Amino acid sequence: MAGLLLGPLLRYADGSSATVWVETSRPCTAGVRCPDGAGGTAHTFQVAGHHYALIPVTGLTPGTSPSYEVVLDGTRVWPPPDHRFPPPVIRTRADGDPLRVVLGSCRWAAPPADGHDPAGPDALDSLAARLAAGGERPDVLLLLGDQVYADETSAATRHWLAARRGLADPPGAEVADYEEYTRLYYESWLDPEVRWLLSTVPSCMIFDDHDVVDDWNASAVWLADMRATPWWQERLLSGLMSYWVYQHLGNLSPAELAADPLYTAVLDSPDGTEELRAFAAGADTDPASVRWSYRRDFGRVRLLMVDTRAARVLDEQNRAMLDHGEAEWLHGQALADRESYDHLLVGTSLPWLLPHLIHDVETWDAALCRGERGSRWAGFGERLRRAADLEHWAAFPASFAGLADLIARTGSGPEAPATVCVLSGDVHHAYVAEPSWPAGVPLDSRVLQLTCSPVHNSVPSSIRVGFRFGWSAPARFLGRRLARHGRCARPPVTWRKRGGPWFGNQLMTLTLHGRSARLRLERARPDGSLETVEESALTTP
Repeated sequence: MAGLLLGPLLRYADGSSATVWVETSRPCTAGVRCPDGAGGTAHTFQVAGHHYALIPVTGLTPGTSPSYEVVLDGTRVWPPPDHRFPPPVIRTRADGDPLRVVLGSCRWAAPPADGHDPAGPDALDSLAARLAAGGERPDVLLLLGDQVYADETSAATRHWLAARRGLADPPGAEVADYEEYTRLYYESWLDPEVRWLLSTVPSCMIFDDHDVVDDWNASAVWLADMRATPWWQERLLSGLMSYWVYQHLGNLSPAELAADPLYTAVLDSPDGTEELRAFAAGADTDPASVRWSYRRDFGRVRLLMVDTRAARVLDEQNRAMLDHGEAEWLHGQALADRESYDHLLVGTSLPWLLPHLIHDVETWDAALCRGERGSRWAGFGERLRRAADLEHWAAFPASFAGLADLIARTGSGPEAPATVCVLSGDVHHAYVAEPSWPAGVPLDSRVLQLTCSPVHNSVPSSIRVGFRFGWSAPARFLGRRLARHGRCARPPVTWRKRGGPWFGNQLMTLTLHGRSARLRLERARPDGSLETVEESALTTP
């Protein structure tokens, strides 16, 4: 008899259809059943000895919230008889409903309830507790990177790794292959509160560096050094393969899945491991041949989730956050049919607008690395880049300016949306920043950088001081001096901090209704609740 190992995860959902992801103990037919007759089935596919299904659910009615159960070969396996949470539901939005978007990033797996948690309360656990008690339901959960930490494993995972292979040889206590990646997902998604939350709130995900390794694709020199190690190739391929299975597939609509040749090949194969491994190898050797970015439409809200890790161009003279094809895709998706949406959300794991000093340091460092001050300074710049994680949008100045230009084009004219919001995580604190363009660039949209992290992690006090200082007037003076030394062009926009920085394990909620937008930031408290630390209107009807 087949058992349910992981899931269910409610991933895609629109007015009439949804997808539910599961991992099972053996090959079987997995199904979803709703009391109103909606549902669907899918046979499992196999990768590296593991069995998965992405179940298409059809027959849903807009504006309803039917409960559902998961069956394997006709036997109900979820929810279990002793489940302490309400039944999971598939909520479908009706036209005109407000959209509640919850976002965050950077989540270490929380230890068992009886264990010490050095990172403090988990904000996703707190959100689940509030929702289970009848609290406000999000329409979608955006997880903006670092869903698992391949390079910073827990004590329990290190113990498991040591029993499996020992830790004397590289990569030591970091994960090395696909099987070890599955351990990270089990540890993270079997957390009871998180498991229930992901079963009843649709989710959109994108990777960041720790899903593979810290500073993934920081530079061409970094990548060459990694490729020279004996463990990197297996780590990267396993990271991309597991991301495709556990995260990427659920980001896609049923129509996109039906048109995906890799998904079709894996479904049609008794064992899709080699097909998926060949795909991951192609993504490594030719990153431009694969697109991890995707678009989701929620009524009159457009979400563009952008890959800012695998799509990079690393040549120092032509550095770009997005390769040409990826940049063209982003432009096309943002500018197409602007009259059809009221809000544009650009999900990028790395913030576009940073504290001013950090932005200037990254731009200066990029100039040094491309040789603006000679070879000795270039070597210093590379060492500094790695030591200080200087690889955000500011470290790719042409891409920073390109995104500024795209936002200005999107946000201008009679078809401009009410808001253009860049949603990011990564930096282990939260803030709101607002850019301004020079005179002569008329903007009709309100543009904001909304940054929120971590969901469950920590940041040293010294880093907190640095982030606060980074917004100050003395920091701006220092940053301008560095920019002059690097002969850096002025950025095409200026920006001001409108809120923050806020620290702690936290989540941000955007409520979008018509052309109005409201923001709320909540921090997890030790008692398991969420406290509001900021709430404001971004636009009014």
